[in-house]
Amino acid sequence: MKRIGLIGGMSWESSLEYYRLINEEVKLRLGGLHSAECLLYSVDFDKIEFYMRNNQWDSIAEILVKAAKTLETAGAYFIILCTNTMHKLAKQIQEEITVELLHIADATADEIIKAEIKKVGLLGTRPTMEQDFYKIRLEEKGIQVIVPSEKNRETVHEIIFKELCLGTLKQESKSAYKMIIEELVLMGADGIILGCTEIPLLVKKEDSKVPLFDTTYIHAIKAVEKSLNL
Repeated sequence: MKRIGLIGGMSWESSLEYYRLINEEVKLRLGGLHSAECLLYSVDFDKIEFYMRNNQWDSIAEILVKAAKTLETAGAYFIILCTNTMHKLAKQIQEEITVELLHIADATADEIIKAEIKKVGLLGTRPTMEQDFYKIRLEEKGIQVIVPSEKNRETVHEIIFKELCLGTLKQESKSAYKMIIEELVLMGADGIILGCTEIPLLVKKEDSKVPLFDTTYIHAIKAVEKSLNL
């Protein structure tokens, strides 16, 4: 078993899901009392959110590079960044470490390809939905990506930061997400990427008529497979 390094805290609610999923999967695959060998570096999300809101991505990069280097020094065989949005900085982080940063969009693309889906809707924070750093990795593998309307992108983003990152789950927000998913389906999406690691806390597979790609789950399972050399 190879040691997994996790950069978490963005938010800790979703990082908790990573830890649970990884350990449950290791136990499922190995049986007995097995659990994952892993290291967690949890950042202060308030700082990250402030820098993100003020478009100070270089300051966020400094924090995440420090976290990645700390995990590498501590013996992580590879690293996962437990958030979709901060993969905007994946290239900068990877350039500063010698171990692999296991990219969440690549793991998600693999599952979409397995499902033989060519067109997906993407939900996430505004940077994830509106910038190219995430979508381009999917499009390079032949997957067409569509996003909600401007108004609905704002709704998705606001629910993430004002509710989900605080551990608040509201039925009206679930209903809003379901409506936005339906909009994407009407636009031709044959699947939906839950491209923020907090969204699966609220939206479940029964909330959509098309397949949902839970990036938290996908990324966690991919990490276990790499750790166990599967």
